[in-house]
Amino acid sequence: MTVRPVLSIGHPMLRVVADDVPTDAISSDAVQQLIDDLIDTMRDANGAGLAATQIGERVRIAVMEVGDNPRYPYKPRIALTVAINPVITPLDDEMVEVNEGCLSVPLRGNVERFVNVRVHYLDRDGVEHDEIKRGLTAGTWQHECDHLDGVLFIDRVTDRSTLATWDEFNEFQRDAFVERIAAFVDRVGS
Repeated sequence: MTVRPVLSIGHPMLRVVADDVPTDAISSDAVQQLIDDLIDTMRDANGAGLAATQIGERVRIAVMEVGDNPRYPYKPRIALTVAINPVITPLDDEMVEVNEGCLSVPLRGNVERFVNVRVHYLDRDGVEHDEIKRGLTAGTWQHECDHLDGVLFIDRVTDRSTLATWDEFNEFQRDAFVERIAAFVDRVGS
């Protein structure tokens, strides 16, 4: 198990646009080790996802997984997913306001995310995927792909009064957010 340091806001790597991974490099030891490091680091930090740029690697790879995560008990499950060279396309204009956090930013805040997106990516075996993601799962994909484009969730916060530390969010905002988002999850199913 290799847990790598997660870069924090202010580090210039978090603002770069990552480079595509050449298809013939996916099976290389270096790329496979990076994928394992991303998974180990995400799990160690109880994250819902992690992008390569967050551990200082300028390549378009992100991992996502939600199980019994104490940080996100309201999120629907996401099986371990490795997304190489992901591309997201919104399917319509429906948006939802979600409260996001990030392993690289010690704050949470409300952002608008598309509810329905198509994701196209390669997995760690180089197999092509073309899938529809909805709800909070679609939001997780958008968050991680933003990282690969040098965008942090705080760049998308429209109401700065929603910014809070994890502790302040838990004390003052969590209950209302979980109640609102649970109704949304019930409606869209993910």
